[in-house]
Amino acid sequence: MRFRQVHLDFHTSEAIGHIGSRFEKKQFQEMLRLGHVDSITVFSKCHHGWAYHPSQANQMHPGLSFDLLGAIIEAAHEIDVKTPVYLSAGLDEQLAVRHPEWWIRPRYGGHEDLFRPGYHQLCMNTPYLDTLLAQIDEVVQNYDADGIFLDIVGVRECYCASCVATVRGEGGDPRDIGVMRPLWERTYANYTRRVKETVHARRPGMPIFHNGGHIRRGRRDLAQMNTHLELESLPTGGWGYDHFPLSARYVQPLGMPFLGMTGKFHTSWGEFGGYKHPNALRYETALSLAHGAACSIGDQLHPLGAMDEATYALIGKAYQEVEAKEQWCLHTVNVADVALLSVEAAGAHTAEGGQDTFTGQSDAGAVRMLLEGNILFDVVDLESDFNAYRVLILPDHVRIGAALQPKLDAFLAQGGRVLATGESGLRAAEDAFAVDLGVRDAGINPYQPDYFRPLQPLPSLGEAAFVFYGLGRKIELTENGTELGRRKNPYFNRDAFTFCSHQHTPSSGEYGGPGMVESRNGIYIAWNLFEDYAVKGSLAAKETALSALNRLLPQSTLRSSLPAQGSVTLQKQAGLSRYVQHTLYAAPVKRGDGIEIIEDLLPVYDVSIELRIPEKVHAVYLAPQMTPLDFEQQGARVAYTIPKLECHQMVVLDYEEII
Repeated sequence: MRFRQVHLDFHTSEAIGHIGSRFEKKQFQEMLRLGHVDSITVFSKCHHGWAYHPSQANQMHPGLSFDLLGAIIEAAHEIDVKTPVYLSAGLDEQLAVRHPEWWIRPRYGGHEDLFRPGYHQLCMNTPYLDTLLAQIDEVVQNYDADGIFLDIVGVRECYCASCVATVRGEGGDPRDIGVMRPLWERTYANYTRRVKETVHARRPGMPIFHNGGHIRRGRRDLAQMNTHLELESLPTGGWGYDHFPLSARYVQPLGMPFLGMTGKFHTSWGEFGGYKHPNALRYETALSLAHGAACSIGDQLHPLGAMDEATYALIGKAYQEVEAKEQWCLHTVNVADVALLSVEAAGAHTAEGGQDTFTGQSDAGAVRMLLEGNILFDVVDLESDFNAYRVLILPDHVRIGAALQPKLDAFLAQGGRVLATGESGLRAAEDAFAVDLGVRDAGINPYQPDYFRPLQPLPSLGEAAFVFYGLGRKIELTENGTELGRRKNPYFNRDAFTFCSHQHTPSSGEYGGPGMVESRNGIYIAWNLFEDYAVKGSLAAKETALSALNRLLPQSTLRSSLPAQGSVTLQKQAGLSRYVQHTLYAAPVKRGDGIEIIEDLLPVYDVSIELRIPEKVHAVYLAPQMTPLDFEQQGARVAYTIPKLECHQMVVLDYEEII
C-alpha cells in the first residue's frame, strides 16, 4: 500500500457545464509532484450518479465532452502515481429520481422537506445492485484501475417494498426487527460478494474497499469483506481527534493493510475554498504513521478540472515529511501492554447515528486517558487473544456473557489482570460479578454525582473528596478485596425541593462504601469513569484510572516525561531487527462551533523515554535525521532523551536477535 495517497472527490451537479474544460495533463502532474502524491483515488461515478467517461452502463455527465477518467489515469500513471477508481455505490441521485422504489426506506416516515437539497440512499436488495455491478464491470474492463473504492455502503436498516416482500416471502413478519436484521446483513454480504466476483473475474486480486465511514469494532467479518481498510476520520469533519487512534489501535492487530484518511478541508467533504493549517496535516499524517498506517488526504476537484495549487502546496508540506519517513513505517507491529475491550466490540454501543457515534463516550474516554498517560495499548474484540497482554480494560459497560466468560477466565488464570469500571464485570443477565474483583454488587448508586476519596494522594491533586459525575454502582467489600478509595455521599441529590448552590450538593462526609478495590484479579472502580472523562475531562478521573493502571503495570514497557497533549507509540519492524518509537505533540483548540483546530506546533525539549525490551540494543538514532542518540541499557531497560520534539519524532532502536 502506498503511503502518500489523495482521495479526490468529484460530486458535480448536472446544472454545471464545461466539466473538465480546464483539465491539463501537465498541470495535473505538476500538482501531484508538488503534493508528493504517489496514489490518487479518482472518479468514475459521483453521488449525483453521473459517469465521467463514455459509458454503456451509465450516463456520462451532460456537461462533459471527453473521457476525463481516462485522461486522469493516463496522466497519473505516466509519473508512476497509482489510480484506484471511485464509484458512488449507496448514492446515485439521477437513478434515485427515476426509481424511487429503490430508495432505502425507514420504518417510520419522517417529516423531511421534499425540497431540501440532498441525496437519497439506494437499497442493494433491489434491481439497483445489477445496475451498479454493470458500472463496476465496465470500469474494470475498460480502464487500467489500481483498485475499486465503493462509497456510502454498509449494513443498512431498510423497509423498502423489496425488503418487506423478501421477508414476507420467507414467511417472516417484517414488523419484527429481529426478523428484518438478518436480511439487512445478508443484503450487504451478497453485495460485497457479488462485487468481488465481478471485479476479480476480470482482474484477480484487485484491491476493493467498501466505505461506510467507520470500521465497526467487533465485526471482523465486515472488515474482511475488503482487501484492505481505509479509516475515514476527518478530525474537523465530525470524527474529532479521538476517533482515529481508537480505530487504528483496533485495526492494526487485524493484520490487514490500512491507511488513515483525513482531509485538507477546514471542515469536511464538499467544502470548496476551505483549507486547514499545514501543521494540522503534518500532525494528522504523522499520527497515521505512528499507528502503523499509510496516509490519505481528501480533496475535491473543481468542476472545470484544474487542480488547486494551494491545496497541493498544503498537502506537499505534510507528504514531503511522510516520504522521508516511510522506510521506518513498513511492515510494523504495535507493541502493547494493555488491551482495551471496546464497548462497541462487546455489543454495548452501536455506531449507527453518524460520525458523532463512531467513537462512543466510554471508548473515547479510555483511549484519551491511555494516550495522555503514555500507556501502550491495543483495542480488542471478543475474537482477540487476551493472553498477549498484561492488563485488560473493561470500560464502563462491558457485561460478561457466554462468549467473554471463558476467555476472561483463561486470561486471569495465566496471570493477567483486569481494570473494570461501572457495570463492567457484572454478568450479562444479572447484577452479580462474573469474576472475583473483591466486591459484591449492591445495585445502582442512588446519588449522582457523588464523591471519591482515594486512600493514596493523586499525583497532581493530593487528597480530597473528588466529584465524579458518572453513574456509579454501590458495592460491598469481600474478604478478597482491598479498599483503595472510598465513596463519599452528598447530602442529597439536586431536586426542585432540595437543592444547594449552582450545580450539585457538597459532600456530607458520610461513608458511602468502597469506591475503588483491588483483588488478585485486578482493580474495580465503581463509576462509569471513562465516560465521565470523555464528557467532563476531569483530571481526578484520569489520575484515578492511571493510578490503577500503574499498580497493575509496575514494570510497563514505556515510561516517558511527555506532557499530556503528547502521545507515544512503539512499533516493531521484526524483519529489520528494530523498534521504531514514535512521539507526537500537538494541542488542538476549539474554534467556531466545536471544530478542533491544530495551528501552532510548539516544540517540547528533553523528552525522556525509558523502554523495557528483551533484545540487546546496539544503536539508537533519530529518524529520518539519522542523528545518533546516547542511550543506556541495563538488562531490559533502555533509556534515552529526545532533545527536541516538534510535532513528530521517530527514534529507531536497532537490536541484536535473541539467540
